[in-house]
Amino acid sequence: MADVAVIGAGMGGLAAAARLAHAGHAVTVFEAAPTYGGKLGVTRLGEFTFDTGPSLLTLPHVYRDLFAETGGDLDEHVDIVPVDPLCHYRFPDGSVLDLPHAEHEVAPALAAALGPDAGEQWTRLMSRGRRLWDLVGEPVLHRPLNGVPDLLRHSRNVRDLLAIAPWRTLRGAGRGLADPRLRMLLDRYATYTGSDPRRVPALMTVVPYIEQHHGGWYVQGGLRRLADALHAHCRELGVRFHFAAPVTGIDTDGRGVRGLRVAGESVPADIVVSDADAHHLHRDLLTDPRAARARRALARTQPSLSGFVLLLALRGTTTPRRHHRVLFPADYDAEFDAVFGQRPRPVDDPTVYACSPDDPTVAPPGHEAWFVLVNAPRHGPVDWDAPGLAEDYADKVLAVLAARGLDVRDRVLHRAIRTPADWERDTGSVGGSLYGSSSNGARAALLRPANRSRVPGLFLVGGSAHPGGGLPLVALSAAIVARLIGPA
Repeated sequence: MADVAVIGAGMGGLAAAARLAHAGHAVTVFEAAPTYGGKLGVTRLGEFTFDTGPSLLTLPHVYRDLFAETGGDLDEHVDIVPVDPLCHYRFPDGSVLDLPHAEHEVAPALAAALGPDAGEQWTRLMSRGRRLWDLVGEPVLHRPLNGVPDLLRHSRNVRDLLAIAPWRTLRGAGRGLADPRLRMLLDRYATYTGSDPRRVPALMTVVPYIEQHHGGWYVQGGLRRLADALHAHCRELGVRFHFAAPVTGIDTDGRGVRGLRVAGESVPADIVVSDADAHHLHRDLLTDPRAARARRALARTQPSLSGFVLLLALRGTTTPRRHHRVLFPADYDAEFDAVFGQRPRPVDDPTVYACSPDDPTVAPPGHEAWFVLVNAPRHGPVDWDAPGLAEDYADKVLAVLAARGLDVRDRVLHRAIRTPADWERDTGSVGGSLYGSSSNGARAALLRPANRSRVPGLFLVGGSAHPGGGLPLVALSAAIVARLIGPA
């Protein structure tokens, strides 16, 4: 039995803690925040409850497997329900699309909303997504990946590698879509990893395929309930937790990890699993020279975009009710230029994403709880703490909503603002980047920091490590690490 210290109680850290405790190790989690869940947070304004992180669960079987393989049953703790339609899209010309939950209904819905050729073109693209998922789903996402040689070994032949085509971009993959609205819809999936569609590999076409083939799901009461269930399960497995306990360093010697420094005190450990942002880990916590190569690689990557969020407690209800809405701007490229360009700045005419669950547990009867997000550059390049900036930009976002047909300004009972500076303070992510490293470029997308560090005894999970960000992938990173460490 090893003494395992986990840095961070985000979903990756919790998943790793559960698996390692079930395998017989003594597991202790140290979390800088006063609670668990990481970016899967929750905020309450009076009688209104808001998820402040992910609002859609894909691949729910990943968490069902996690519970089942560690002696639990996820469905005893949470009620996972389909989101239908998956999303309501409004395009710059005023046309709209309700994307269905059921895969077989997607092409007819596209044809009805965007024209008879749209469904056929999208279906061809999703066939490519299915082929890519067959190539990377099991071989890449479920296994350790440590550099180009591993990627080549996992590719069964040259044809497979050519199909993955890491040099091709998502934007390039969308050139076969004749309708600019279809191309805009495809581009949006780059933001699922906080990235730029003009730079993210075409491999990202697996994301809409996964969403449509496996469906999009919601947890009644909010996705935070998923974190509640996993934290409770960890406790049942004997995991110990220390909250408001920031780790300030990792102690190593010639043999590898010796332990952590927490609040100035040394805590011995045989194994350390880091759920911290990889940039933060290598910049602030780890000085061991064996990590120099990973540090240099991270210096070449670009952190993901961040988000500017409004939490709106609204009187009355919106007709028709839609769980997810995406309202596109006239110039999508201008948004990515503002976020990822040489001179980052708040987006002048942003895409607006709104989540308003039809869930009686998150708002009083006859009212709605809206989570409104726009893509934003990180804190640092933009000083989101500058006096007046956040309030002025919040007013601008509400005005953009109104201009696109959703004027809720006279319905606001309470509002709260979350800026990239808040995300950085609350989660420790660099500049408040929502997904750790972006997937801008083939190396960043496919060769994230390895789960096994070059420092013996140090392992990485979470969104900034392989296989990437998002609720399913961080749980898969924990499964990889648990297999690498093995049973007690």
